[in-house]
Amino acid sequence: MDDTIFALSSGAPPAAIAIVRISGPHAGKALATLAGSLPEPRAPSLRKLRDEAQALLDEALVLWFPGPATATGEDLAELHCHGGRAVVTAVLAALDRLPGLREAEPGEFTRRAFANGRIDLAEAEGLADLLSAETEWQRRGALTAAGGILSQRIEAWRERLLGLSARIEAVIDFGDEDDVADIPADFAAQVGDLRAEMVRVLERPSADRLRDGVRVVFAGPPNAGKSSLFNALLEEGVAIVSAEAGTTRDVIERPVAIGGVPFVFVDTAGLREEGAGEIEAIGIGRAQEQLARADIVLWLGEAEERPEGALLVASKADLGTEGKGDHLVSAVTGQGLGALTDALVVRGKAALPPPDRVALNRRQKALAAEAATALEHAALVGDPLIVAEELRLARMALDSISGRNSTEDMLDALFGRFCIGK
Repeated sequence: MDDTIFALSSGAPPAAIAIVRISGPHAGKALATLAGSLPEPRAPSLRKLRDEAQALLDEALVLWFPGPATATGEDLAELHCHGGRAVVTAVLAALDRLPGLREAEPGEFTRRAFANGRIDLAEAEGLADLLSAETEWQRRGALTAAGGILSQRIEAWRERLLGLSARIEAVIDFGDEDDVADIPADFAAQVGDLRAEMVRVLERPSADRLRDGVRVVFAGPPNAGKSSLFNALLEEGVAIVSAEAGTTRDVIERPVAIGGVPFVFVDTAGLREEGAGEIEAIGIGRAQEQLARADIVLWLGEAEERPEGALLVASKADLGTEGKGDHLVSAVTGQGLGALTDALVVRGKAALPPPDRVALNRRQKALAAEAATALEHAALVGDPLIVAEELRLARMALDSISGRNSTEDMLDALFGRFCIGK
């Protein structure tokens, strides 16, 4: 944190504009060296940028943001240069030669914002998801997390926990005085209300599905048309299609966005109990593993054999097959594909958390579940000391969600997801 870091924070050149960001204790000195002097704080200024030998680098718009009220919580400068490769290379090289400056590591600007209290860990996770968002549903969900709605909910829960802890501490410290009795009669109900609110949020679909995509597994017996349908919905020939049974030997995955919803389509080997060779049997085992992980199953087989909740798809409609099922389709003519994709979008949205409501990722869910369990114990026991400890454990779990309690390894993993200039 004593270093001053710099990086290209906009897209890779060539581009119309390249934004170079500088953050740290020497940011002001670096800006003054290149631009001749510091401009007025937060006021754009057009300057000629020169290196240490006074050679002209570029004419750029520069901004100066004195800390701590900045994006990173420390002194911050921005150079809005022309976006050619040579210009960017020259400006970055000039900064690298200045004493006390070094190029930023991936996610280091955001990590400094977290370390300086400008954002908490939940907001940082939302920002990471926003940077990697590829669909409208992902963008909206990530904006909700990055905008602090989850952090506000966690802080509200924490404040209520602190209030409950204060009441128990009063019982422990002053229980022998006349005006402080045993655990208040309404205490268990208040703990139960807080836990119920946490459970309602826990029951929502995981936010990870927004990032990872809804898994749609194509399953059924050999030669049912799984790979043909897989290719038709992707509009590309990814899976090998053949009349020979057992052609698909391994799992094939492809991400796709339909109607703004992120999916992962998974083509699998045909399921059969007899006649499979050694390699095909391995593929069948992997297919069964994918069925266990699926959010949606497209079953191309007999109705009585389909997994519970699967969409029954009768394929090969172009051959006059009179199949019974939820959808009659043809990968050759395109019959029924539109209705099938519409059904996938409906189911996909139901499997995703609402983008405008609080949703937890796997890490956050595990911690919130710890807090809910501790509250359940606190509501059942009658010993004030045990209740106080359970409330403390619940508070520690919530603090880990927001980053008050965090490990360096976990922070390294999170901020490593960011690009260098973020």
